[in-house]
Amino acid sequence: MARIPQPLLALPGGLELRPWHSRDADVLVAAGQDPAIRKWNRLVVASSDDARRRIERMHERWRAEEAAIWAIARADTGEAVGLIGWGDIDLDDGNAEIVYWVLPAARGGGVVVEATKRLSRWALEDLGLHRLRLCHSTANPASCRVAEKAGYSFEGTQRSALLHEDGWHDEHLHSLVQGDI
Repeated sequence: MARIPQPLLALPGGLELRPWHSRDADVLVAAGQDPAIRKWNRLVVASSDDARRRIERMHERWRAEEAAIWAIARADTGEAVGLIGWGDIDLDDGNAEIVYWVLPAARGGGVVVEATKRLSRWALEDLGLHRLRLCHSTANPASCRVAEKAGYSFEGTQRSALLHEDGWHDEHLHSLVQGDI
């Protein structure tokens, strides 16, 4: 993974998945200010400098084969509208956990579902992973719908497993394994 450049992946609806660029720093700052993103993600980005450091860390984690994070972007303008990727990549054991968020203007149109489907195919077919996880707070029904529509199987509830701004949450665990798609 580290020896190859992070691929550009096409999505329906004029969107694409592409690596983050330093010019996207303001998008990370805006995301860090959005109450819905902050509610479900540990994303606090105080400044453009902080955002640029996070973007560089995304590239470092790609090179270290620890994570693969993309911007969900408009193909015509390159404007980032969200983030999706694999955290906790374990190439030896063949698994990873998906993370995502989208800005308010991109919500509700199936963008995250399509991005999850595309990135899941890439992880299973191109990267060769065996098992993918999608975890979310039980209080976040939108992420449950994403998991279901993207073909992930519900496996159960993990008690007090996820720390959010308002405290510990139970989380749903969904999975997709080789052969599911």
